[in-house]
Amino acid sequence: MKTTVITLNDLYNIMETHMGHQTWLQDGTDWAESPWEVIYGAILVQNTNWQNVAPSLLKLKSRTNFDPQQVAQLDLKELTDLIRTSGFYTRKTQTIYNICHWLEKYHFDLAKIKTYSQPKLRHELINLKGIGNETADYILMYVLDKPNFMVDAYSRRLFGWLGCQLPSKYTQAQDLIESQVTFNLEKWQNFHALIVNYGKTVKNKAAFEKSFLYNYQDRLKLNK
Repeated sequence: MKTTVITLNDLYNIMETHMGHQTWLQDGTDWAESPWEVIYGAILVQNTNWQNVAPSLLKLKSRTNFDPQQVAQLDLKELTDLIRTSGFYTRKTQTIYNICHWLEKYHFDLAKIKTYSQPKLRHELINLKGIGNETADYILMYVLDKPNFMVDAYSRRLFGWLGCQLPSKYTQAQDLIESQVTFNLEKWQNFHALIVNYGKTVKNKAAFEKSFLYNYQDRLKLNK
């Protein structure tokens, strides 16, 4: 039976009730033991899957212990060889160098970086070649403790099934979602994890129709 209209906050509560609190970056994998690992992982996973990224991270960890100062001192060929399994390695090598030298401006001091405003940090990250909206927001939320909503393929697909086609422009879609609720950092992180983990299982409309969210098809209301 179809339900009445639901809000974004309702959607969060429904998903958490059915799926539980998500342990994103704390699921038994060892790559998230340090914030530097999160940064490299966010870059390396672009346009590939995690199975291809994991070997690259293991090699990078063995060679540098993920220390950005050591990474910045590697020559391009060596860094490229370390991350080759992740694909698009020439571009990703340069992106890793770019972000390590950005961190160098702040003396690799994450505590200091976190004191700056989210708009300033986001502007600087977006202006690094190889860092797009989604990667910048991932680093902001999971490394620099700046809450946000990441507009990815999983969220666009889910919101479409629920009756809300998000604006095609990333920042417009993000602003629309963030205007609906006043989540803190933990809730935005959990919401992101809920959407991604749901999307990894529910990959098409047929699967959606068998999932716990089907009763809410075309029922999500966003205030514009």
